[in-house]
Amino acid sequence: MKEYGKNIQGLVDHICTIEDREKRTASAFTVIEIIKQLNPALKQETDQKLWDDIYIMSDFKLDVDGPFPMPAKELLGKKPLPIGYPKGEIKFKHYGRNIEKLIENAIELEDDEEQEAAIIYIGQLMRSFHSTWNRDNFDDGIILDDIKTLSKGKLHIDLEKVKENALFESNTRRDFKVPMQEEHSSKNKRGGHQNKRRNNGGFKNKRRN
Repeated sequence: MKEYGKNIQGLVDHICTIEDREKRTASAFTVIEIIKQLNPALKQETDQKLWDDIYIMSDFKLDVDGPFPMPAKELLGKKPLPIGYPKGEIKFKHYGRNIEKLIENAIELEDDEEQEAAIIYIGQLMRSFHSTWNRDNFDDGIILDDIKTLSKGKLHIDLEKVKENALFESNTRRDFKVPMQEEHSSKNKRGGHQNKRRNNGGFKNKRRN
């Protein structure tokens, strides 16, 4: 293993020739400490990895009473399992799959006000995504048509209302929480109050301070 160098490899080879098991074990522990001293970055690694490495350097011949069992030789060089990718095509790739998930969550909302707040938030996100790739041909009607398509006609908001109140503007304040976000609390240094941020509990009304 090149990252340890020839000297460490030589020490491991020498340990394998020691006949007394106790001395061989003590020497192995010493080599582990030497590795840590010579390579400070390896202090972040677990001791098990270092022990696995010296077992590998010994070609799995190091017979000692170590704190961890010798890894199986068959695992060396074994290819990891392929990573599974989400199946199914994305209807509008420039929005991404998370928008589709947000729309699915919004459809499940029974409260009309919460659902409208959800549509507004989704529209804001879609507007920001849309404007990054097509700044010339843009209209709130396009966003509403896309929401209708992705929700299969289950989500709707009046276009004139959206335009008149600039509801899809990202800087427009809305009274709801965003799903799929972790909830955090932070204390204001002056007032000592806490501001609740978005959490992953779905779209909920958020009280104004």
